[in-house]
Amino acid sequence: MRVRGAIIGCGYFSQHHLAAWKRIPEVEIVAACDLDYDRARRFADRAYCSAEEMLRQETLDFVDIATRVDSHVALASLAAQRGIAVICQKPIAPDWAAALHLVETMENAGVPFMVHENWRWQPWYRVASEMIRRGDIGAPIGYGFRTRTCDGVGEQPYPRQTYMRGLRRFLIDEALVHHFDTARFLFGDICSIYANVGRLNPKIVGEDRAIVIVNHEQSISGWMDGHRFLNPNPDGPAMGEALLEGDAGVLLILSTGDVYRDNALAWENNVTAGYRGDSVYATQAHFIRALIEKTAFETGGREYLPTFAAVEAAYRSALDHRMVFLTEVTDPGFAPPPSTAD
Repeated sequence: MRVRGAIIGCGYFSQHHLAAWKRIPEVEIVAACDLDYDRARRFADRAYCSAEEMLRQETLDFVDIATRVDSHVALASLAAQRGIAVICQKPIAPDWAAALHLVETMENAGVPFMVHENWRWQPWYRVASEMIRRGDIGAPIGYGFRTRTCDGVGEQPYPRQTYMRGLRRFLIDEALVHHFDTARFLFGDICSIYANVGRLNPKIVGEDRAIVIVNHEQSISGWMDGHRFLNPNPDGPAMGEALLEGDAGVLLILSTGDVYRDNALAWENNVTAGYRGDSVYATQAHFIRALIEKTAFETGGREYLPTFAAVEAAYRSALDHRMVFLTEVTDPGFAPPPSTAD
């Protein structure tokens, strides 16, 4: 079966999407849309500056939304009106109310909707998940993620994605969200969060430093430590390290992607193709497989909402200097701040 798709948003990261789509035999990317016509033209022969026009003109099975967050709800809603399935980059919406509205819109339309959350598809985390579920480290107790990349320094930080300089919510929304979702994948849903954030580079608007304590419903706790001023040592596709502890052993994932159990190499990363362990390809291949077979997405809209809620809780925690329970986020009166860096 062949499925026809289109990409909306042809910026820096979309090149990884397009490269992965080209390797999935069932997929044909027939069109692309971007405010910059020439950029869209580099992605597909049939190029558009208007998503509405593209959706009206093209016969599509799905759209891949890789634009900035403020446009996600409107673009996904346009696709839903035409019954076109959607895979959408994170963050899916600017705030909790908008995220919930988006998910409910897609559900009410009966249109398949998946969040393009690729971190959990990095092969070292898939291997770690299998080992944890097999009991290789016994009952899980706690974990830690340390994430680094050296693109936030100097007068002109984030040169590949310059829009990041103006984001009022940055490091948690753009980077640590991956770790929240991976922690959920490995250890189940999160119940509370305590976050401390700051801004070290005055050339940006949002936070570029964060330390977060995470508690799970299964009495497992973890921490996340992130900034963008150093590369991991040694450098590698995992962009940091992960320590996963149980009552019978420890898993260590190095920035190289290699997985160690109790200091002995348990799995060596030999994946060289694609983005960070070929995780974008794995994410999109899962989307297509589930779309064709009509099975559930791992990160379908409803399934992903607890990850989004964790992000919202982290920002509220950083503002209030207290632990925040995710049940607060789902309360209709919840109003998270747009920024906590000042």
